[in-house]
Amino acid sequence: MDASTVILLADTFPTDAIATLESQGCIVESDSSLKDESLVNAISEKNPDILVVRSTKVTEEMMDASLRLSIIIRAGAGYDTINVAAASKRGISVANCPGKNSIAVAELTWGLILACDRRIPSQVASLKLGCWEKKEFSKANGLFGRTIGVIGLGGIGQEVIHRAKSFGMKVAAWSRNLTPEKAEQLGVMFCKDLQSLAEISDVVSVHLASTDETKHLMNDSFFQAMKDGAIFINTSRGAVVDEKALVKAVQSKRLMVGLDVYENEPASGDREFRPEISTSDRVYGTHHVGASTAQAQEQIATEVIRIIQIYKSEGIVPNCVNQADECSSTVLLSVRHKNLQGVLAHVFTELNLAGVNVEEMQNTIYDGGHAACARMQLSIIPTQEQMNTIKNNENIFSVTLTTQE
Repeated sequence: MDASTVILLADTFPTDAIATLESQGCIVESDSSLKDESLVNAISEKNPDILVVRSTKVTEEMMDASLRLSIIIRAGAGYDTINVAAASKRGISVANCPGKNSIAVAELTWGLILACDRRIPSQVASLKLGCWEKKEFSKANGLFGRTIGVIGLGGIGQEVIHRAKSFGMKVAAWSRNLTPEKAEQLGVMFCKDLQSLAEISDVVSVHLASTDETKHLMNDSFFQAMKDGAIFINTSRGAVVDEKALVKAVQSKRLMVGLDVYENEPASGDREFRPEISTSDRVYGTHHVGASTAQAQEQIATEVIRIIQIYKSEGIVPNCVNQADECSSTVLLSVRHKNLQGVLAHVFTELNLAGVNVEEMQNTIYDGGHAACARMQLSIIPTQEQMNTIKNNENIFSVTLTTQE
């Protein structure tokens, strides 16, 4: 990629970070108001190589609006606002910035836990109305010695656990990959399933990514398993919670709830939002601001710059979320050859004529730069005749075909 890389920032981004990118020869176009049709038009006009977004949704139409768009960077951890499947079909890399906002989200999580336990927002509202209700608001369970159940053990979940221990709480945990051995290392109680976690927890805090597998993972059966009067916190993604089931549980189980995220959040810039869950006086909500601290945004901006720098210099996309974990091909073609122009072109031409697709490739150059070895994962096994045509080049030392089980 040349020095005139065009970057479109469709959300707020620190001015010093923009200056850093420009000092590296990038052309930076920044407009935090862009969304929907205006973003489609901006992409079409600016024709960026790289698109950087925070909360803005990225659709297929937006991807098709640029002839050069090759990478979309989510300036944050979650990337459910980006149509990753559409990006993959178009060969567009999607990258995120995991772990950079973990402390910020953990801090808000604990703000909500404390607010729920002591009903701080309700006390503030009462006092502003001129009411003195000490007897009513003296009814608090307290946190010391009680059990918090943490769902999801990524960076945020682990930061929440760290702070829970400082509050003298017992910690139970569940994640798909948690084992009893790992739980012991973390100093937490292992829960084999969500039901058992719900049953023993005085506080439940959710820290899961939004995927097809996690959609409505917190459902009616989960909430009905929770203790009466327990605290439920979600600062991850709204889609992991069935809000209708949560509304029911607030009434039937007298749950106290703290939410930073919701199932159907408005688009950035919209000012009206009236979800049913927010109408209860037992529910305290914030505005999906878990990662919105100056510290977190500085760290995320630094990570965005790092991703762009490596992509420009090496063609590699750090934190790429839509790269296949492994190639499905079981056919490996190894070609040892002189490091000369046209040798690999010959190999590709013959494979193309044979109807064989190269699914993955690595070309290793040996010391001195005179020879190399190309290893190609193929879609099908070439015939012996096709192999012979590949070998028929004076600059190829050997051609080896192996199949992997």
